[in-house]
Amino acid sequence: MSSPSWSRLQDLYKASAKVFRQVYNPTNARTGNKVLRQKLRGPALTNYYMAPGFPTLKDLRQSHPFLDIRDVEEERRVEMVALRRRRGKGAPKKKTKEDVVAKPAKRR
Repeated sequence: MSSPSWSRLQDLYKASAKVFRQVYNPTNARTGNKVLRQKLRGPALTNYYMAPGFPTLKDLRQSHPFLDIRDVEEERRVEMVALRRRRGKGAPKKKTKEDVVAKPAKRR
């Protein structure tokens, strides 16, 4: 038995693409179809970040000072900054205007 002709194979590929909802591209031209088939990233990215009007713990604490609302993560962060500063790992102190006036730069 002989193999099917090239035109018959192309017809088969075309019918297969139609049945399985794929793009028929006999010349293998770059179409960008791979990118277009991918799931959209926009909704996932917008859902990842908090909505701009959504209140945070800081906002709740400012609007209701009589409630004892604690932000445990912020307390831990402040504690870690204090520990680092005690060990000498913190940020250096900022210069003030008095420091600039009192200590002029040395000339070499």
